[in-house]
Amino acid sequence: MAYTYDDQNVFAKILRGEIPSRKVLETEHTLAFHDISEQAPVHVLVIPKGPYVTYDHFAQAASDAEIVDFTRAIGEVCRIMEVQPGMGGGGFRAISNAGAAGVQEVPHLHVHILGGRVLGRMLPRAE
Repeated sequence: MAYTYDDQNVFAKILRGEIPSRKVLETEHTLAFHDISEQAPVHVLVIPKGPYVTYDHFAQAASDAEIVDFTRAIGEVCRIMEVQPGMGGGGFRAISNAGAAGVQEVPHLHVHILGGRVLGRMLPRAE
């Protein structure tokens, strides 16, 4: 599948500095910042700096350095935000929505790190 990246999406504008963000972490290939529509006491978005639309697009097209950096950045965000289970935090949820059926709102890969309270079930049980 061919992915078309829209460089006018809100995350691309944040990466270019056109829109401000409350930064949690920045690395060579990754930016993490607080979500403006937080759904939990901890709600941080982690995005790659490259033009990737969804997680599968990133996994297939990103360089090894980008993949390692992004993955390690997610771990560091969990440490910074003190949500790591067994490390003083109660746990977290990592979510990446993809496409219309996944209810992806911004066409730039982003992982939501949510925590700070019991989050409940992600989806109702199938009947």
